[in-house]
Amino acid sequence: MKLHADAPNQLAVTALGEGWVAVNGERHTTSLVLSASRGLRAWPCHRFEQLEATHFSELLDEPGTPPELVIFGSGTRLRFVAPVLLRALMERRIGVETMDTAAACRTYNILAGEGRRVTAALLLET
Repeated sequence: MKLHADAPNQLAVTALGEGWVAVNGERHTTSLVLSASRGLRAWPCHRFEQLEATHFSELLDEPGTPPELVIFGSGTRLRFVAPVLLRALMERRIGVETMDTAAACRTYNILAGEGRRVTAALLLET
């Protein structure tokens, strides 16, 4: 089944496989942050065990309107980070949902297609 975004000019995950994600047809093999309003950039985290509070607080440092929701794709399986790592987001009352990276990609596409201010932080472990 092919899924098509309602807004063709927005960033969307168009495919994924083991160790990679394609955004608007361009393949990425390292962790990334994807936002309909703030664009796409590399996320400097290579392993779940290396996650720190700064990985999540830097999601607020980007220009533009902050997200209303952050979707954290935790890799090939569902893993939850310690709440202390999410403190900066919680203090700003930004929701955080954790799911495996494949589910995070699907959820991001749906919410971004609805025009929601959503950011996906996708962990692609190397």
